Amino acid sequence: MKIFISSVQAELAGERRAVKAFIENDPLLHRFFKVFLFEDLPASDRRADAVYISELDRCDLYLGIFGYDYGFEDSDGKSPTEREFDHATETGKPRLIYVKGSDDKRRNPKMQSLIRKAGNQLIRRRFADNAALTSAIYSSLVDYLEECGAIQSRPFEERPCPDATIEEIKTDAVADFVRLARLERQFPLPDNTPVRDLLSHLHLLSGDQPANAAILLFGRDPQRFFPAAEVRCMHFHGTEIQRPVPFYRIFKGTIFEQVDMAVDFVLSKINRSVGTRAESLQAPVRYEIPPDVIREAVVNAIAHRDYTSAGAVQVSVFADRVEVWNPGLLASPLTPESLRHPHGSIARNPRICEALFLARYIEKYGTGTLMMIRESLSHDLPEPDFIQRGGEFTATVWRDWLTPEVLAGYNLNERQMKAIVFLKAHGKISNKDYQLVASAIKKTATRDLIDLKEKGVIEQIGTKGPSVHYVLAKKGT
Repeated sequence: MKIFISSVQAELAGERRAVKAFIENDPLLHRFFKVFLFEDLPASDRRADAVYISELDRCDLYLGIFGYDYGFEDSDGKSPTEREFDHATETGKPRLIYVKGSDDKRRNPKMQSLIRKAGNQLIRRRFADNAALTSAIYSSLVDYLEECGAIQSRPFEERPCPDATIEEIKTDAVADFVRLARLERQFPLPDNTPVRDLLSHLHLLSGDQPANAAILLFGRDPQRFFPAAEVRCMHFHGTEIQRPVPFYRIFKGTIFEQVDMAVDFVLSKINRSVGTRAESLQAPVRYEIPPDVIREAVVNAIAHRDYTSAGAVQVSVFADRVEVWNPGLLASPLTPESLRHPHGSIARNPRICEALFLARYIEKYGTGTLMMIRESLSHDLPEPDFIQRGGEFTATVWRDWLTPEVLAGYNLNERQMKAIVFLKAHGKISNKDYQLVASAIKKTATRDLIDLKEKGVIEQIGTKGPSVHYVLAKKGT
């Protein structure tokens, strides 16, 4: 892989040479990387700006070293360093940024602006001398090699979180966790356990530094370090993806907070009924999908996702189903089919799963998907679908029994299929609605509706007059 070093050449000539020599002489890094420096090119009659952009296109990584000077400005007032950064951003290259010194008041205003622009997009590191610079670059390049699978070392969740200190951990989140874990799992540590002691007990420290899992579980701002560690929730009124999305929320925070907020989002969008106080002291609420099924789907996606992926967990509520998607495949030897049968629990992120277990968000016995199947069937819903493809895993929980596979067996015409989509989105349909939805005359609409009723797909409400309408039939009627 080739690294493009970008900086003001005159100001940072020593740093540029030091980085190139360090990478090409390091026993590990030299096996994977070559370094491009503009000053190493032979003289030619090509324009310098065309050369450096062309060479940047040939490189795999962009490494920016930002100092105090902004450098030569072209007719548009931009330096080569800023043009290189912008081009690397536009072409989607991985970017590593290192800022020299801490006295920002001495910097050229345009360099200050460039540093701010880079900081709004990615994490940057500061350095005081060449030793600190090469040390920081070494850590970043090793992390890059691990993430792309070129080398293997500790799992992601056990690696030290770059730039994080123990102060990044929320003391109230730790206290809440200890209280809950003591209540739910007889956790041995006392309520007033110090943050460092808890992290050590859970194996979430790497030396004196919080591990990645510690930040994800208890961090003040986990997305500062892991921007993709969020849950994106969408609500569609029909059965297909629409653009723009009618209702869209993004939930950040700790893993525990993301689970709670995503589950609440789904429960607020699906149907529910309220019973009477005759059934209990508090009027019971019954959801069309059991809340435990929704919670299991969401917590599984967050607990077992691939946290090195740039993809976020996505929860989509449709008129007929809820889909929960996460980056990452099932841990071998699990398969989507094996989830339907008794199986062992195999965690992609065991440290994260241990904390979720202690808080009773999950169990350790591989029973979660079996519970989802059992509870769905007990509510007259189809079994959930589990699909793995292209580095992704999706769990689909159905809101009604009329899945695409079931509907295919009824041999419905195109008009009737449009009516089913309308019914799933609106809950009821009249003859007049059918005529509009299916572009049919009244006689055709009547015939189609009678056919759907005889097949047991819909039920008629009312006997005559304009109040007559139809709703989806219950399973088995």
